[in-house]
Amino acid sequence: MKPLKIGQKLNEGKTKQIFELVDQPGLVLVQSKDQITAGNAVRKDQMEGKAAIANKTTSCVFQLLQESGIKTAFVKQHSDTAFIAAHCQMIPIEWVCRRVATGSFLKRNPGVKEGYRFSPLKMEMFFKDDANNDPQWSEEQLLEAKLCVAGLTIGQCEVDIMSRSTVAIFEIVEKAWATQNCTLVDMKIEFGVSVKSGEIVLADVIDNDSWRLWPAGDGSQQKDKQVYRELKEVTPEAMQMVKRNFEWVSERVKLLLEPQASSRVVLLMGSTSDVAHCEKIRKACASYGIPCVLRVTSAHKGPDETLRIKAEYEGDGVPTVFVAVAGRSNGLSPVMSGNTAYPVISCPPLTPDWGPQHVWSSLRMPSGLGCSTVLSPEACAQFAAQILGLRDHLVWCKLRASMLNTWVSLRLADKKLQACSL
Repeated sequence: MKPLKIGQKLNEGKTKQIFELVDQPGLVLVQSKDQITAGNAVRKDQMEGKAAIANKTTSCVFQLLQESGIKTAFVKQHSDTAFIAAHCQMIPIEWVCRRVATGSFLKRNPGVKEGYRFSPLKMEMFFKDDANNDPQWSEEQLLEAKLCVAGLTIGQCEVDIMSRSTVAIFEIVEKAWATQNCTLVDMKIEFGVSVKSGEIVLADVIDNDSWRLWPAGDGSQQKDKQVYRELKEVTPEAMQMVKRNFEWVSERVKLLLEPQASSRVVLLMGSTSDVAHCEKIRKACASYGIPCVLRVTSAHKGPDETLRIKAEYEGDGVPTVFVAVAGRSNGLSPVMSGNTAYPVISCPPLTPDWGPQHVWSSLRMPSGLGCSTVLSPEACAQFAAQILGLRDHLVWCKLRASMLNTWVSLRLADKKLQACSL
């Protein structure tokens, strides 16, 4: 590994240090420490090996989010105890997202029972101010503060983006942990403004200090920092127990990056003249991490071969969505739909001369068939991903991030248009 030219220390927190990288402008090194704290460092101890555990956890979580499509400051893991990130000026707000009521929420909201489930998620924000114990803020307080970070004034648009992003980030991490039979109870995150791009991105770290994590939904099995907070006496034996919990999380967090089930889309085209149309579907499927197989078959001219191909992909147990690409008189879709329990999507290639007829031949299905028709190749791939994402959390996470990014782009476009109108 090429050695980094580390410059001055830019910042230091309770559990990490930030250094500039002399030969990589716009990037920093985030170095974890072996320190564990609670109650704004009222309790503070050294835990040998924590830096490596925290760095491993953060790197895996940020990799999951980045591969899903969430914009983060994370670039890559550099060493056992450090990672490289985009240089950001931090927005001094902790965003807390809650699925289950517990901890400080119960103290601030007497009468709510522990375990109350928030659907939709409960959002809270806290101003980072150690001297005043990180007071809870309302959205109005944040807007009235008119914070300026790296030249960006935090207004309604920015607050909306961070709020929406927090929910999406939580849901992605929650979905991933569910594959390990773990309930993500709550999570805190922070955003920064990239010094280079001026964009709001997820920054700081997400490690075992950042959440409550209950295996099998059982709070008595908690594996997060709450175990350390609740220690009546800090002994070597107690610290070993805390460390084992942190190691348990850091080992399982790697599994969040692995698909739980293989899946695929099988594209059946009536003629090789439809290849260009099918390639658009395949390219869009690839953006969700879904492999595609292209086959040529005609339900009119070779129905026996069409059914043989169908059986070939039904026989190996891999979750499959069939996409029938046929125009004119579309027999491929109804033949497939009538002879398989797997989902079938019809995506006819449209031409200027026969466009309406292509559509009608796909829409007018005989009774008893559940074949859907989607005209856009990209929308067809998205629909297939929504089906397969029910079993594959990595596909679902990409869909969730795509929803967020579409919303953010619209919100920014609206902000830009309003600025031009003024």
